[in-house]
Amino acid sequence: MNPSIHDKLEQLADRFGEITALLADPQIQEDPRQLRELGREYAQLEPVVTCYRHYRQVEDEIANAETMLADPELADLAREEIAAGAARQATLEPELKRLLIPPDPHDLRNVFLEIRAGTGGAEAALFAADLARMYLRFAELRGWSVEQMSESAGELGGCKETVLRISGGGIFSHLKFEAGTHRVQRVPETESQGRIHTSACTVAVLPEAEAIDEVAIDAKDLRIDTYRASGAGGQHVNKTDSAVRITHLSSGIVVECQDERSQHKNKARALSLLQSKLLSRAQDAQLHEQARSRRLQVGSGDRSERIRTYNFPQNRVTDHRINLTLYKLDEIMTGQMSQVIDPLLQEYQAQQLVALMDSQETV
Repeated sequence: MNPSIHDKLEQLADRFGEITALLADPQIQEDPRQLRELGREYAQLEPVVTCYRHYRQVEDEIANAETMLADPELADLAREEIAAGAARQATLEPELKRLLIPPDPHDLRNVFLEIRAGTGGAEAALFAADLARMYLRFAELRGWSVEQMSESAGELGGCKETVLRISGGGIFSHLKFEAGTHRVQRVPETESQGRIHTSACTVAVLPEAEAIDEVAIDAKDLRIDTYRASGAGGQHVNKTDSAVRITHLSSGIVVECQDERSQHKNKARALSLLQSKLLSRAQDAQLHEQARSRRLQVGSGDRSERIRTYNFPQNRVTDHRINLTLYKLDEIMTGQMSQVIDPLLQEYQAQQLVALMDSQETV
């Protein structure tokens, strides 16, 4: 094991022991705030410390077996135990490295997924709708819930933009690498000569804000408008001003939501989306620092700015950030996105681990 990683694990094990003792202190137990903070840190450290204890136990077993090698009668048994211990170490080391990576505080949050047609006109709008269906199917396969916040239809079908709220477990951890420009190469339905066109859409992934880090919103800074919802929904949609549009005056951010029955529900959802947008803006400096490794920047929607290309004639998907190419576009468009998302997550974890090792070596 790398000495830097070993030292880090020893520090975490020591800290875990300190927290365990503090949680048993009667004075700490009478302080809800401190008890909550220590409990949160305990929960974060427990998996890595437990895994490290197993690793150290295996180290001890190997060391004991090595002392048996000098005895001819026990040498064969010792070699078997050493080999078995080495195999367990090979399994535990990657797990320890993964657990060492600091968790993203947003990873467990629900998200607002925004898809907008970019360069390409009507074809870009059609592809935006295809992307929305792809993410919807991926969410269904994961058992997540999806609600459509708003949608602006394209002139010839598809959508100019759509906003989805996806809720469940660990949503942001899976979708945070989807932010950016998605480029499509295919023959549009309206193309009579069979020529391949290139279009693009942008995707933004915003973690849903929680009360712990909300940005304060002054009610005086809001303009709230109601209007009649459009689209399918029966007579209620046509007769009731249930849709809500909220304008944040100081930033100019506009959000809207429509529901078939409840203006109150629409307002609450729109405020939640506004909160997320303001939080995203407030964290822009931090996100900029993380952008180099996490590739979260969303481009202008131009074809030349792309994180991923979907080539339909070749049934090919290419993620340009990690030079990943798969000839499984048909599968991915049906929501089987793990084969693209998992390699991105692995690359991110590898970069985080390198950064962690570098920081330990400079201490």
